Amino acid sequence: MSDSTFNKMQLLKRRFFAMRNGAVADSLRRNGADYRIIFGLNLPQIVEISSEFGPDADLARQLRTNVTTRESMLIAPMIFPAEELTPDEAFEWLSTAPTTEVIDIACLKLFKRRPFASQLVDRLSDSDSPLHRYAALRLAANILPDDMDRTERLARNETALSSPLTQGMARIILDDIEWRRECAAEK
Repeated sequence: MSDSTFNKMQLLKRRFFAMRNGAVADSLRRNGADYRIIFGLNLPQIVEISSEFGPDADLARQLRTNVTTRESMLIAPMIFPAEELTPDEAFEWLSTAPTTEVIDIACLKLFKRRPFASQLVDRLSDSDSPLHRYAALRLAANILPDDMDRTERLARNETALSSPLTQGMARIILDDIEWRRECAAEK
C-alpha cells in the first residue's frame, strides 16, 4: 500500500470512528452481522464519506480486502472508479462478498453500470452457492429492463430451488417483471 493510500485509509477510518453509532452496531451484531469491527454507520453516512474519498481504485481495493470491518466492505464499491473495473475483478468482488448487504451495495453502486454485468449474472447464477446466486439475482434486478425474459427465467429457476437466501430477491424480480408488463399492456 502506498503512503498516500495508507494516509487516506487512516483518515477514512477516523471518519468512521467519528460517526460511529453503538446502538446500530449492537443491533447489527444481534441480527447476525459477523464482522470483528462494526462502526454502525447507516448508508447515507457511508455515501457521504465516499464522496470525500473517491474515486480511488487503490483505496477501494484496500478497503475491500479489509473483511473484518463492515463499513470498509460497504464503501469500497462506492469509491472504485467504474471505468477501471474489469470483468474478472468484478467477479472476484461478488464471488467473495461475505454478506447480502455487501452484494447489494456493490451491485447498486458499481456493477450495474458495467457493460459486462449480464456476463456476471451468467457466471454467478450457475453456482452451487446460494450467496453467489443471490449476487446473480441482485445484479439481474439492476439490469432488468435490458433482458426481461432472461431475468424472469433466472428468477423462476431460483424459486424452484427454494433457497431461503434467494427466495426474497427472486420474488422481488418476478413482481417487478409482472408490474412492468402490466404497465406496458395499459399503454
